Amino acid sequence: MDKIPSVDLRDFLSGDPERKQKFVNEIGKAYEEIGFVALKGHFLDDKLVDELYGEVKNFFELPVETKQKYEIPGIGGQRGYVGFGKETAKGFKKGDLKEFWHFGQYLSDDSKYKSEYPDNVTVEELPKFNEVGKEAYQMLEKTGQYVLRALALHLGLDEFYFDDKIAEGNSILRPIHYPPITEEPDDAVRAAAHGDINLITLLMGAQGKGLQVQNHKGEWIDAIAEPDELMINVGDMLSRHTNNKLKSTIHRVVNPPRELWGTSRYSIPFFMHPVSEMSLNALENCIDENNPKLYPDTTAGEFLHERLIELGLIKK
Repeated sequence: MDKIPSVDLRDFLSGDPERKQKFVNEIGKAYEEIGFVALKGHFLDDKLVDELYGEVKNFFELPVETKQKYEIPGIGGQRGYVGFGKETAKGFKKGDLKEFWHFGQYLSDDSKYKSEYPDNVTVEELPKFNEVGKEAYQMLEKTGQYVLRALALHLGLDEFYFDDKIAEGNSILRPIHYPPITEEPDDAVRAAAHGDINLITLLMGAQGKGLQVQNHKGEWIDAIAEPDELMINVGDMLSRHTNNKLKSTIHRVVNPPRELWGTSRYSIPFFMHPVSEMSLNALENCIDENNPKLYPDTTAGEFLHERLIELGLIKK
């Protein structure tokens, strides 16, 4: 496969069984073959997208010392600000050329996860930043829920199989700023080749060149979405759970050509995580003689902790 397929969530939501099945077939095939789709018909409207980008740019333009106030020690970067070069892709020594912010799950006061998840961090200098971030978080979470319902059907599971696993899940909305490159990067790139940790990732801001996906021949292909599309890919948790039937694909964000070094890039991924107790053990109907079980049993929480150590965000 040499380009990312495009699908339309409105087919799944149409109430027409044929259109719904068409969406299930298309996204299932794409995730088995390359692990990425471009998705139209999601729940983010243009106004919300514009507001979010505006607030994100306002935040990253704040003085470094102001941003550093929101870097919270001891939580592995799970909420608030993470400074430039702090995250390193698994297997790489150079930090990525980026800074980012984390919005996390919004819980009721009586939620059993209240003590497990860090609190969201409020930016005092920008009154709308947190409000707009929360709305975008919830619209992306809603979009992801329907994508997982389609994938459940593709896998021969009950349509609502994932619903209770992602309700109050440990999902993260991560606005990223890749600042202008001011000197020869010395082998560092904006985001080194990696697979995502979570179930699925919903990415805003893949309209320009930069994001590349590795197909099964090992070739790097550009993943460029239309302005009204989200790029959505399979993460390692879903790949493990489906015994690699659905593919978690290696991807990267390359540095721009030298003439564009002076430009910033922004992208906003939503990493959809389940609750920590979700079993990632391989589904029985994804194991057979030709596809023996590939991974040891684990839970989402155990797997996440292990990966945050590998990324350098949590110390052993």
